[in-house]
Amino acid sequence: MSFEGVRLSFLGETAFVLTVGSDVSLDAHEKVKAVSHLLESAPPDAMVEYVPAFTTVTVIYDPMAATDEEFADRLRRLLENAPEARLAVEGRLVEIPVCYGEAFGPDLDFVASHNTITPDDVIAIHADSEYLVYMIGFAPGFPYMGGMSERIAAPRRDSPRQRVPVGSVGIAGKQTGIYSIETPGGWQLIGRTPVRLFRPDEDEPSLLRTGDRVHFHVIDRKRYDELIKSEARA
Repeated sequence: MSFEGVRLSFLGETAFVLTVGSDVSLDAHEKVKAVSHLLESAPPDAMVEYVPAFTTVTVIYDPMAATDEEFADRLRRLLENAPEARLAVEGRLVEIPVCYGEAFGPDLDFVASHNTITPDDVIAIHADSEYLVYMIGFAPGFPYMGGMSERIAAPRRDSPRQRVPVGSVGIAGKQTGIYSIETPGGWQLIGRTPVRLFRPDEDEPSLLRTGDRVHFHVIDRKRYDELIKSEARA
């Protein structure tokens, strides 16, 4: 994969944005992974961190260690002199248990009726797919995941909830995601996982990373309560 065509633009006083494409797609995701891998393996002097997204990688730098022109030049030279990209190792496959419906999935019936299928169909379809984590954002550890079947796609709620419980699994358009902390949100909620996605006391606070693959599996309320207790003790 070539880095030709990656666009560099200034963002504020301490960051640049590397844009690899305009559409959310697997091709753009692979380019984002390649750029991220390059920055990880050969970080330019003065780089503080990088943040991958759907079609961009934001690179934050220390303005006391380099001027904007100096750092921009380092990024350009890094991209121009990089060998043909070898993509990073495929992301991990992470199993996420979900208790669907009832109090945990107040929008399950809406998603079903919107697609003229049954709630059980929604659960079966959602748990049958393997999802790709395109990016982490919105809230710490919140994964935006693609790969969901169009048969269960649904629009966001007209009126967002002021409080969405941690662990809620939702649908917005053709994406699915998991609320990593309690926060306002407008995704259609179909279930909840007992797994903590954001662990601020750990060295890697986000359970999931860009490029990971996720598979959901169905659990009942009894198993959910057991796993919640296990998480609390961990």
